[in-house]
Amino acid sequence: MNATVIYNGVTSTVANIIGVESERLSKAISNMSSNMSSDDISPVTLSSAWSRVARLLLLASLAVSGSVGNVFMISAVVVEDQLNKRGNAFLVNVALADLLVTGLVIPVSVIVILAGYDGTPAESLGACRFEWTLEALCFLVTVLTLATIAAENYARLCLPPERYANLTPGHVTATIIVLWLIAVTVVALQSFLDIGPDFCRRKLSGIAMEQAVGAGIFVGLPALTTIFLYVKLVIRVRRATRGSYKPPAAFSWDYELAKTNMCSCVMFVVFWLPYGTAVCVNSFVPVNASVFYNLAWFALSKSCFNNLLYCVADRHFRSAYVKLFHYCCCKTTVSFSRRPREGRNASDVRLRVHIIHSYASPSSCRPAVARPNGRDVYEL
Repeated sequence: MNATVIYNGVTSTVANIIGVESERLSKAISNMSSNMSSDDISPVTLSSAWSRVARLLLLASLAVSGSVGNVFMISAVVVEDQLNKRGNAFLVNVALADLLVTGLVIPVSVIVILAGYDGTPAESLGACRFEWTLEALCFLVTVLTLATIAAENYARLCLPPERYANLTPGHVTATIIVLWLIAVTVVALQSFLDIGPDFCRRKLSGIAMEQAVGAGIFVGLPALTTIFLYVKLVIRVRRATRGSYKPPAAFSWDYELAKTNMCSCVMFVVFWLPYGTAVCVNSFVPVNASVFYNLAWFALSKSCFNNLLYCVADRHFRSAYVKLFHYCCCKTTVSFSRRPREGRNASDVRLRVHIIHSYASPSSCRPAVARPNGRDVYEL
């Protein structure tokens, strides 16, 4: 009987030891596999499964094309008369945030690859924190500015002219400065408190309560405001233009630009929603690190394509892009030449002076027609 008890005790002890060791082995294997999956793609230099040349070409192409496109978008508001309005300064602010991404964030990854630091611990901390801090800043500025653009479009198209006139250039400048200050403050607090997941150190923990509250205030509330204003704008414009009423050309151009701004908001959601969904899901169910970083790079590439949307969807941006392309790429020198004075008669001179005078003072040569929103349209 004693031998049986001793045998059973030894058997149970051996079974416990085997169970503990197998559990440790399974944990080690799972940790090893998770580390391998998290190390497979870098938050700075993309997936290590790709060759260095492929990553270098992709990132360099995104940086160059995106930077040129954003510079064109900023310049279009200056060179095109129909876009040179104080409210479009908010579009310039969005393009400026995208330019910071394509001109600073992505080139840092290119420099890391060229320096040969990809795949080493030296690439991860300094470069990663710089990139994703600046990207968080630009993301927050873009969200707040898109809500401001929706409010400006609604005021331009739906409110009386005297109320829209309260939006002076000084108010526009102050609003842009306030938006950047809010974004800088929120990102600085996030970095200082070090709450929530740390993607650079590959600590993909859940969202902290402070982060959830901040996201609801600075992301969720502006998003709901943007949707509400654009829905209300479309309803009021369609109600006002139903029937045989034909709105003036300037109103149609402003409404076309407002619809392009709506498409820009949809593009922003398409690029950033998968990444935001992965962050939220990770608070309840662990998400593979490679999925995280792939979605993050996909969201980052939005800054390279937003300027192309305005070129395709808006005629005035497209016209400005064509002018800027011809000026930058098709003219090797800028020359100013005058026609010789010989061979011109007096009637030709008088005709040209009359045409120039017509363009210089349209009010004296073309009758003014009042429009419902208070602006004047001159008939040709």
